[in-house]
Amino acid sequence: MTHPLRLRAFRLLFLGRTVSAIGDAVVPTALALAVLRATGSTAALAVVLGCAMVPRLLLLPLGGVVADRFAARRVALVTDLVRCAAQLAVGVELLGGAPSLTHLAVASAVGGAASAFANPTASPLIAGTVDADGRQRANALMGATGNASRLAGPALAGLLVWTAGPGWAFVLDAASFAVSAALLAVIRVRHVPVPHRSLRADLVFGWREVRARDWYWSSLLAHGVWNGAAAVLLTLGPVVAVDRLGGEGVWVLLQQAGAVGLLAGSLLAVRARPRRPVLLGNLVLAAYAAPLLLLAAAAPAPVTVAAYCLALTALGFLNPVWETVVQGQFPPEVLARVTSYDWLMSLGAMPLGYALAPLAADAWGAPVPLAVAGVLVLLACAGTAAVPDVRRLGWPTPTPAPPAVAEPAPAGR
Repeated sequence: MTHPLRLRAFRLLFLGRTVSAIGDAVVPTALALAVLRATGSTAALAVVLGCAMVPRLLLLPLGGVVADRFAARRVALVTDLVRCAAQLAVGVELLGGAPSLTHLAVASAVGGAASAFANPTASPLIAGTVDADGRQRANALMGATGNASRLAGPALAGLLVWTAGPGWAFVLDAASFAVSAALLAVIRVRHVPVPHRSLRADLVFGWREVRARDWYWSSLLAHGVWNGAAAVLLTLGPVVAVDRLGGEGVWVLLQQAGAVGLLAGSLLAVRARPRRPVLLGNLVLAAYAAPLLLLAAAAPAPVTVAAYCLALTALGFLNPVWETVVQGQFPPEVLARVTSYDWLMSLGAMPLGYALAPLAADAWGAPVPLAVAGVLVLLACAGTAAVPDVRRLGWPTPTPAPPAVAEPAPAGR
């Protein structure tokens, strides 16, 4: 088996995605500090974050259709350029010294809309540059670099914000998107042409592909519950950590332990090849119930931190394994569409968790929604074992590739 990094197309894709991941990892911390510096209002921060999330959710299915129709490489390149412009606009606004909340919100909305078209391209880009026998390693490498960036991102953001100002964090992110777009412009990615249909027909066809596989849609439901529970933990966990576990340092340590776990899980997925990948992935994902229940019980901080690290290790392991199975089980011409439904289910559950968690905590106290979320994660993820297709599904059997065309490189190459 040829190592994916020996393949020129994947090597350049990997480099571009790595640079972009580093830039993206800096932004959440920098954005929060920038908005709070400019307005002093958490409500303003919520508005800016909402402006990014809403168009992203609304446009994800359309993004999947566009990526399947017009080729993932082309769509990813255009969205990188759009996000480069949006982040550069925010950086310039912040460097000017008098940022407008309206301008920041508009730029966030543009970036969120672009990400709705960019996210579904990730899996087709890997499937179009790496053959089936190397995809698990390629997915794990992508996961490892993304998780390593999340580990280093907050520290880099803090360094930039406190030395040069938050505007430079956005300039860095804009530059990372420019680098990614430049690398995408010079690689070739296999693309299977999609028969011409109406937009509605394309959406329906993608949804039928999802519904036709019990292992897929049942796992998506479980993953949606997991993400909703994660939102509950991220909303109420800081309160429990500060009030009952020892202070802000415990919450910071828990988050860093989670980032380490994500990285460790993705590295584990480089070589691990379980016989029943989806079954095992969903079962280990149920481990997220542990930190939720431990926070609800205000268990000792070291135990809770260790449980969160293990739970995020499970997530880091699941993601590359899941993506590899999906890339092999779905026809390449529909991969972006089914991936967009995956993103929609996962991201759509998080705002629900963010909204319900504080309401439930006000009514019954933080331990109740944390405990309920823990039980739901356990039931949903472990419950997928009751689906016969989940129990039976193994690794995809290599089959001859369908007729495909490589996108032409730019003129002169």
